[in-house]
Parts: sequence; structure tokens; C-alpha cells
Amino acid sequence: MANETFIGWMTSIQQYMEQALEKLLPAAGCAPQRLHEAMRYATLEGGKRVRPLLVFAAGELVGAERDNLARIGAALEMVHAYSLVHDDMPCMDNDVLRRGKPTCHIAYDDATALLVGDALQTRAFELLSQPMPGIAPASQLEMVRTLAHAAGHAGMAGGQAIDLASVGLPLTLPELEFMHMLKTGALIRASVLAGSMAGRELSGAEKEALDAFAKRIGLAFQVVDDILDCEADTATLGKTAGKDAANDKPTYVSLMGLAEAKRMAKDLHDQAFAALQGFGPQADRLKQLADYIVARSF
Repeated sequence: MANETFIGWMTSIQQYMEQALEKLLPAAGCAPQRLHEAMRYATLEGGKRVRPLLVFAAGELVGAERDNLARIGAALEMVHAYSLVHDDMPCMDNDVLRRGKPTCHIAYDDATALLVGDALQTRAFELLSQPMPGIAPASQLEMVRTLAHAAGHAGMAGGQAIDLASVGLPLTLPELEFMHMLKTGALIRASVLAGSMAGRELSGAEKEALDAFAKRIGLAFQVVDDILDCEADTATLGKTAGKDAANDKPTYVSLMGLAEAKRMAKDLHDQAFAALQGFGPQADRLKQLADYIVARSF
């Protein structure tokens, strides 16, 4: 029954976020029309919206307003969508399938895809910087700083640079963890932290506990992604299966083996749960999302 309740909540947030993104993205008919169409193509009608879901779950923990959480979630999702558009381009991972449809540079062209990423990223910060009723300007500024840090050289972009430089090279487990804490984990962590800034002020201990949860579930997300790349097919993934192995990229599965990677995901899940222990039932949505993230594969 609890699982059904969570599925209902998740579906409701996903639908709400789709509507919010529809409104917050530029209209397709406005000039420059091709760019706006491509921005919408890359962002709408696809993806599980994990980052907005984390924003909403953390926001529920602090009693945040739904409309504010939708705006914050849209900003996180636009940064995520931009990263996928650029990641799929020929100069990066050179992929042709994303979310079950042709990648942006295939559906349009390389130059348009490059501009789509640029425009989605800047639109995200525009959204976060606009006044949100009930949220102090200082909190909004902290959200902007948190997202900028997570997306930049010390976060997602830095992790991607390490990933590109690591093709064909043997990495140690700490090196692999560091890369994915930046590449994947940083934006997931930012989603949790940004959502928690939209309501009541957390104590120092509560902030540390939430940060510990976010770091562990962000790393677990990538471990599970590596497992799925090995075990799932292209139709299930919505992107090309087995591409990391084909490109000789270091993954948790290639480094540890499938069984140990699954064990690591389970351990990270348990650590994430332990970090939320002091919050009580208020953290149930975050726990359910942790279940969902890890249970995608096993």
C-alpha cells in the first residue's frame, strides 16, 4: 500500500513538472524558432524527473510551497537536460539515442545542439534568480551558488572531463568514486539541498544529515547506472546499452564485478537511510526515492 502511495505521489509530481516545464521553456513558435523547438525536444516528454522528485521530497521535509519547488525542479531538470545534450554530441560520447528518441544533434544538428545546451543552462539560472514568494533572497542566492558549483568545474563538468580523460585507463575505486561524485552525484546532491532551502531553516545537524543522504544516493545512482548499462537492453534504458564497455570506459562493474557493484549499491542505500534517521516520517518520500533509485535494476 505504501508503495502504491509513493507511485501515486511520483506520478503526480512528474505530471506537474511536465506542465511546469511546458510553461517555463520558451514557446516553440517564438524566434529563434528552431532553437526553441530543440530546447523543448531535449527537455519535454522524457526522463524520470529524478532530480525534480528529489527537490519535491526535500521540500516536503521543510514545508516548502509547491509552485516554488516546481520552479527549482525545472531549473535542475534544465541543467540535467543540457548536460545530456552535450554529453551525446560527437565530440563527447557520440550517442544517437536518448530517452527512447534520436539525440538532439541527430534530430537537429551539432550547432543547434550546442546552443540548446547553452540556452538551457542559462535559462535554469534565470529561473532560480527570479523572486519566489516566501523564500528569502539569501536562500535563493544560496540555491544559485549550489547549482553553479554542482554544474561547473568542481562538479558535473569536472567529472565529465575526468571521464573523457579516463577512457581505456585503469582507475582505482577512490578515483572512480571521485569522478562520479562530480559527474553524476553533484547535481543529485544539489537537487536535495536546493529543495531543502525552500522552506523552514534546518539546523546545522539536519543540514549535515541531509547532505550525507544526498551524497550517498547520488553515488548509488551512478553505480546502478553502471549495472543497468551491463544488464538492461536498449529499449529498457532508452539509450544505447553496453556503450560504456564498448568504449572501454571504467565503471563499477568493470572494476568490481557485477555482484560487488550490486552490493555497493545496497550498502550506499542503507547508509542513505541511516543518515535520515533523525527526521522521522517527514523523510519518508526521500527514503522511498532512495528505494526507487536503487531498485531500478535488482
